[in-house]
Amino acid sequence: MHWEQLLSDRRLGADTSERRPTTAPARSDFERDYDRLVFSPPFRRLQSKTQVFPLPGNIFVHNRLTHSLEVSCLGRSLGNIVADCLVGRHPKASEIPLRSGLSAIVSAACLAHDMGNPPFGHSGERAISAYFKEGNGARWQSQVEQEGGRWEDFLYFEGNANAFRLLTHQFQGRRVGGFALTCSTVASIIKYPYSSLLAGGKSKFGFFETEEETMRIVAEELGLIQVSDSPLCYVRHPLVYLVEAADDICYQIMDIEDAYKLHILSFDEARDLLEAFFTEEELRGIRRVASSIGDPNERIGYLRSKVINLLVEEAASVFLDSEEDILRGRYTGTLVQHLSPRSYEAYRVCSEVAHERIYSAHGVVDVELAGHRIFSALLDRLIEAQLHPEHLYSRTLLSRVSSQYDTSSPTLYGKIQCALDYISGMTDIYALDLYRTITGMNLPAV
Repeated sequence: MHWEQLLSDRRLGADTSERRPTTAPARSDFERDYDRLVFSPPFRRLQSKTQVFPLPGNIFVHNRLTHSLEVSCLGRSLGNIVADCLVGRHPKASEIPLRSGLSAIVSAACLAHDMGNPPFGHSGERAISAYFKEGNGARWQSQVEQEGGRWEDFLYFEGNANAFRLLTHQFQGRRVGGFALTCSTVASIIKYPYSSLLAGGKSKFGFFETEEETMRIVAEELGLIQVSDSPLCYVRHPLVYLVEAADDICYQIMDIEDAYKLHILSFDEARDLLEAFFTEEELRGIRRVASSIGDPNERIGYLRSKVINLLVEEAASVFLDSEEDILRGRYTGTLVQHLSPRSYEAYRVCSEVAHERIYSAHGVVDVELAGHRIFSALLDRLIEAQLHPEHLYSRTLLSRVSSQYDTSSPTLYGKIQCALDYISGMTDIYALDLYRTITGMNLPAV
């Protein structure tokens, strides 16, 4: 793959006559992508979606919006470091915006990377998959497959694939190309550039059957290496590695800080986890500054900032050292997995503690338990309502669904996808309120 083609300002849904020069005086098309995402309703709704910890009563911890903004900051830094080096390595590529474009693409993709996630964090994804694997949704499998639909799209429901759909699909009343982002920004969020037929046990994939043709258009425009045609599979766009690294670094380190604030981890435990990233020599200077900070929360915040800075610089170095393998589609693993031994070991321990102490905390588990019940009820009723639209209850329920979603799809696959489009766009509170309303647990105030 070649940077000259990988950094394309072509917008999905636009013909070549609509292209703007990437050297536009005010802002580039990649910067327009960033602004377009910030001002979008799906991005704003991230403020009421769980990151890890339940939102009510714990507003000071991260939600999807604050997480996405922080990931975008890290992505911008990674993009700047990498771009500065690539400009010197590829002097003949002066006609493309390596320095400004690369950073803008990565920061915009970081903003969008979680926009397809359903309510209640990753537990929402698991709840949807469980509904089709072992819940009431399993009864639809044979009919979907008889119609020629791809059951794996639902069985392995993936927020990343849903983000690709959200950003590119022409929902009813919307413009061609969805958000009409540049191909480079869209490609930079696709962590798993293959269909659900290849999801297997990992339950990861990058696009639904309905967006397969869009994936082909994006890949052809950018020159992504195709691994197979059936099932469709490509290698990643190189900038995906930077977006993924920003996300990995941010959530893992920020979760430690949040866990301390919620008293899941003690001050000493959080401090020791963060100090493990540094040598004794480095710690002498860090501890000297930390000792002058009286507030324990601020002291942990200072350590967290030093860790993030270290990991961003190391991840950028790994990317630059691996550039040739990445461009040839031969790179394996994530950038974090190739950090220095000390950093990777400290990161691994943080991850281990997170799984043992944080992600199994009562509040987190309670969200997952509630999510399973809520998604099951919503999917049951929304799918049934579309199958029997003539029923009075169905008409009433479907009147709640936004007109942008096609509730009159002729196929069961389309009806299920419509229900998932509607539910995955909900905030945690909206999903809970709708569940309470349709189950009769709650009545609106009179």
